[in-house]
Amino acid sequence: MRLQTWLIVLFAVCFLGCQFDRRPPTENIFNSRDLEEIRAEGKLRALIAYSATSYFLYRGQPMGYEYELLKRLADHLGVELELRVSRDLDDLLNDLKKGDVDLVAHGLAITSERKKEVAFSDYLFLTKQVLVQKKPANWRQLTLDEIRDSLVMDPVELIGDTVSVRKNSSYLERLINLSKEIGGEIHIDTLKGKWSTDEIIRWVVEGKIKYTVADRNLARINASFYPILDVSVPVSFSQRIAWALHPDAKELLEATNQWIEEEKDGLDYYVLYNKYFKNERGFKKRAKSAYYSLNKGQISKFDSLIRIHARSLGWDWRLLASLIYQESKFDPGAVSWSGAKGLMQLMPKTAEEMGVSNVEDPAAVLLGGTQYLKHLHRQFEEVGDSIQRIKFAMAAYNCGYQHVRDAQKLAIMQGRDPKKWDNHVDEMILALSHPQNYNLEMIAHGYVRGIEPYNYVNQIFDRYRHYTSFIH
Repeated sequence: MRLQTWLIVLFAVCFLGCQFDRRPPTENIFNSRDLEEIRAEGKLRALIAYSATSYFLYRGQPMGYEYELLKRLADHLGVELELRVSRDLDDLLNDLKKGDVDLVAHGLAITSERKKEVAFSDYLFLTKQVLVQKKPANWRQLTLDEIRDSLVMDPVELIGDTVSVRKNSSYLERLINLSKEIGGEIHIDTLKGKWSTDEIIRWVVEGKIKYTVADRNLARINASFYPILDVSVPVSFSQRIAWALHPDAKELLEATNQWIEEEKDGLDYYVLYNKYFKNERGFKKRAKSAYYSLNKGQISKFDSLIRIHARSLGWDWRLLASLIYQESKFDPGAVSWSGAKGLMQLMPKTAEEMGVSNVEDPAAVLLGGTQYLKHLHRQFEEVGDSIQRIKFAMAAYNCGYQHVRDAQKLAIMQGRDPKKWDNHVDEMILALSHPQNYNLEMIAHGYVRGIEPYNYVNQIFDRYRHYTSFIH
């Protein structure tokens, strides 16, 4: 009897313990950061996706609607922007919920299902979902009525047919609801999250799939490049497109919404939208270019030469490409106000010393410029860290070797590390813009406009991060 009583008590304790220890599964725990933590770290971590409108590389420059808006938001918050690129669009909200990022900037439709998982910013714009379908091959020889007769002109006509969309997209939700509304089944072919809407639209053009669904603004800009597409049939009412944030990041949400409201009061906000969703000429030009990252993955027409000279420097070629873009935007005929010329903006004296007689010859300028960089790199052999040493060489290339040495002297005087560029010598190069510093007896070469080398190095490395993201 005592044994039975003991077993009953033990069972009750275990049962109650199990009841009170029921914790939510790990994937549902929100490890969010709010605005105070973001500002303390000085970085806004944003998840973005490669696409023809959100984020891409064109002629050496990162561009995109979401990308440009994110830069503005980060500036508004007074922090740096740290981009993380989604490899699978099905995982966007999961990455947010795990705390990997602070917000998802991918133009998500606000739906009731998604609102159960995350918080949404105020909407950025309104759009409708439309059916993307292909006109007949001979559509140019047909009348408008003949073209319409060959197309689906009402969603009811999709009953029994197949439409291809991403698995976790709002398009899938809409098709499921549409089937219920029209009282007949639309077969849904679910695609993997690694495919962007632009790529899926192209599959319709190529005949790989019959139909897909896309936001009207995105569908229209793609149809301007592929006129064989018809995107005239709406399959939804107007939808709000917004960014997703952690539901617990209330201060960040409030600050983001305040920024959106201020942006909408200005003209630039609408100019930016038109740039990516209504400028058909710009879209066509990019889509045809070999220097568009969603095509051939080239940075410039000088990539092969840059690769050769980067090897002689011991640099990643994409880093050297970023420096060259900073100097000339890959224009071999570029001339600065100071008289620097060519792809690498060599001053006349430097060009002469490096044996460059024709500063408009890309091959000669690349050879001379990289030889000069190699010379500067050797001058900082006391700097042990390879990345820091490259930054010293870059700064010297921009403002002059002796000014960088002066900044190192000032670093020693102020208890900084003269062998570290970041947060040490870079701040001293800024300090040499002020008379109380450049007039010191130990400063041999006086005033330097320190903001130029400071920004020069930062911008090259920031662009390099974009290049490594797109170009492999």
